[in-house]
Amino acid sequence: MPTAYTLGTGAVVSDPNRTTTMLAVQNERSTLLVDCGGDVAPRLQAVGIDPTTLDGLIVTHEHADHVAGFPLLMERLWLMGRRTPLPVYGIAPAIAQVRRVHDAFDTCDWVDYPGFTLHEIDLAPHAPVLDHGGWRVNASPGTHAVPVVGLRFDDAASHHVLAYSSDTAPSEAIRDLAHGAQLLIHEASGAGPVHTSAEQAAHLANDANVGQLLLVHVPPHDVLAPDLDAARTLRPDVQVAAELGHYPF
Repeated sequence: MPTAYTLGTGAVVSDPNRTTTMLAVQNERSTLLVDCGGDVAPRLQAVGIDPTTLDGLIVTHEHADHVAGFPLLMERLWLMGRRTPLPVYGIAPAIAQVRRVHDAFDTCDWVDYPGFTLHEIDLAPHAPVLDHGGWRVNASPGTHAVPVVGLRFDDAASHHVLAYSSDTAPSEAIRDLAHGAQLLIHEASGAGPVHTSAEQAAHLANDANVGQLLLVHVPPHDVLAPDLDAARTLRPDVQVAAELGHYPF
């Protein structure tokens, strides 16, 4: 069964036990990483995934809490023995940021350094990202301070679907992207012009007819708690994702 791993679940400012929101999505054939704002390699190891086996990284947008850990990820992959380039997917501003943060460090004398390849995603509804390793991945734009995409993962073997909002205010495009998904992982930073509250995420999940709602990119507990209570009046089954959690879908 395909599984989502919540490698990190926090907003930029969250509880001390939460790092930045990062996901791994794995089926029987392939493992994909979504965002790398923190030190993601040991988080992968903590859930039993060998970082050197990653089939690709998808960067949802250019903000530091989603991309700043990329140079450290690449250094660790090199030291762990990876020798093949890491495919990196993202909209134009995101992959430009990937290159900038990577090139802040000189790797030219790192023998057998694997490097990476960049693959640009269109900023458009249901834009194709990749079709590989039993995954068909599509992206749609969210509503944020910078261009951003949410993601839909269709697993070929099970025909099950995971949707991920990334950072966004409530968005019709993300609702449509998530329609009918077995699992929706949605941000719950709090209501505002560029983010979503837990209650708003519950409304969206109901409108999209998703099976399970999991909240990430969460603020400190004392801020989240009253909003979570409101969300549970709409969806009693809503969960806040656990750090290093695993969620079959």
